Amino acid sequence: MVDNTAVKSRIISYGVMGKVRGFVREARRLPIIPVLVLLVVFIIPAIFADVIAPHKPLTSPLGLKGRLEPPVWSGPTLTSEGGTSTHILGADKVGRDVLSRIIHGSRVSMKISLVGIGIGGFIGVSLGLISGYFRGWLDHVIMRLVDISLSIPAILLALALAAALGPSFRTIIIVVAVLLWAVYARQVRGDTLAMRERDFIARARVSGCSHFRIIVRHILPNVTSTLIVLATLQVGLVILLEASLSFLGVGLSPPTPAWGLMVADGRELIVTAWWVAFFPGVAIMLTVLSLNLFGDWLRDRLDPKLRQL
Repeated sequence: MVDNTAVKSRIISYGVMGKVRGFVREARRLPIIPVLVLLVVFIIPAIFADVIAPHKPLTSPLGLKGRLEPPVWSGPTLTSEGGTSTHILGADKVGRDVLSRIIHGSRVSMKISLVGIGIGGFIGVSLGLISGYFRGWLDHVIMRLVDISLSIPAILLALALAAALGPSFRTIIIVVAVLLWAVYARQVRGDTLAMRERDFIARARVSGCSHFRIIVRHILPNVTSTLIVLATLQVGLVILLEASLSFLGVGLSPPTPAWGLMVADGRELIVTAWWVAFFPGVAIMLTVLSLNLFGDWLRDRLDPKLRQL
């Protein structure tokens, strides 16, 4: 007699080990450098900013005595006797620690990215699913709105909205949602048009499934991988947009520790105190570049056609 219990446990153990080996195999294919940069510069500082930051982002540990103090490795300058361990990456023109503000700035960028992309993505995905599934006059109306939205220069639309609503966190969220919803709507609409002609959708209709159930249970899960890749790539765009608006003075208002504001504060000091604008700019560049590289890798891994190559 064969012990069925032992056979089942052996099958389960093989299945678990197979999943573990698959996870390890996928982990080895991760783009190590972009992931490490994202963890060090963006994700970990954003989550643990209060613990990691050596000082508070809005106050100066040394008062005005520490204003424009250079990085710790620098010698005497026109404005300071040299760098100290108090300000590892230097201090700004009112004595606030640059490193601490960069760390807290990553949290600001993450909040704007998550909330803005979440709202814009929800609106765009909903309209894209409705447009692609029902088609007809509703499809024409939604797509013409998408065409109008995409035809307007993004920076001009963002400046107009920000100037009308005033600089604030809410304004940035509205700007991001207004700019991104059309991209999601067009992408999801195209995928839905192809998906609604598949055999399993026809069988779902024949079996009596409602339109809402077909959209939510059958179409939406099949476009999720595209949405994940698109959202990953959009995070870098949102960070650049927030930094650009803050740099132009219509984004977040001072003294918020935002990367764009920090670059704007240091643009007049680029000769005498280069570190005030340089390090926030490097943080923006590394984060956006790493997000784009990780998004490209994610697209290749989630696309079955590319994965087979």
